Amino acid sequence: MAEFVYPPVIGAARTLFRALDLKFDIAGTENIPRRGGAVLVSNHIGYLDFVFCGLAARPAKRLVRFMAKESVFRHKVSGPLMRAMKHIPVDRAQGMHAYKHALAALRSGEVIGVFPEATISESFTLKTFKSGAARLAQEAGVPLLPMALWGTQRLWTKGHKRELGRHHFPITIRVGEPMAADPAEHPEKITDRLRARVQDLLEAAQRAYPVRPRHPEDTWWIPPHLGGTAPSA
Repeated sequence: MAEFVYPPVIGAARTLFRALDLKFDIAGTENIPRRGGAVLVSNHIGYLDFVFCGLAARPAKRLVRFMAKESVFRHKVSGPLMRAMKHIPVDRAQGMHAYKHALAALRSGEVIGVFPEATISESFTLKTFKSGAARLAQEAGVPLLPMALWGTQRLWTKGHKRELGRHHFPITIRVGEPMAADPAEHPEKITDRLRARVQDLLEAAQRAYPVRPRHPEDTWWIPPHLGGTAPSA
């Protein structure tokens, strides 16, 4: 069922991207393995981030199964689609069920997408990473795939209205080299290294971003340390 649903959803997303005239700059897609399990790990700055992470995996012909909060699966529109595409609901009160589900998917050769900050960062800087991604990679014996997104917050993020008109927004995506998750290493140590790698990729994406604010009121999507007016972390 999933493969009858997932490709048309991807096609619809690409049609939307063309309609919005988004300008993509994606680098590092060769780092995504064409077969076998992996944990894709990204920063989280907008509601559509899972779509853009999934887009970066398409050159490798991979379909990413994302771990997402359980409430998304209860929605009358998104719920059936999320279940049909084999995404994984996360009930924070019973997280072990989602963990076991993701672990089984990894062992069967799937790519699992994780946002280790667990929520959108309203400062657009990295929050603390939870160690679940590292523990999954360790137990499943698969690599971690660090990724960073920039520009997605301009489309739709927490505390701001959607901007899904034809604004020609650039979207920058950077995928890093796979990271091993040694079972002998403490998960927190792996998580620290993973966060540092995502930070490096995020800074690279920010440096490559081709536009700057159009006027003083357009600085909300940039953190203060880059000259913007986003909330402090």
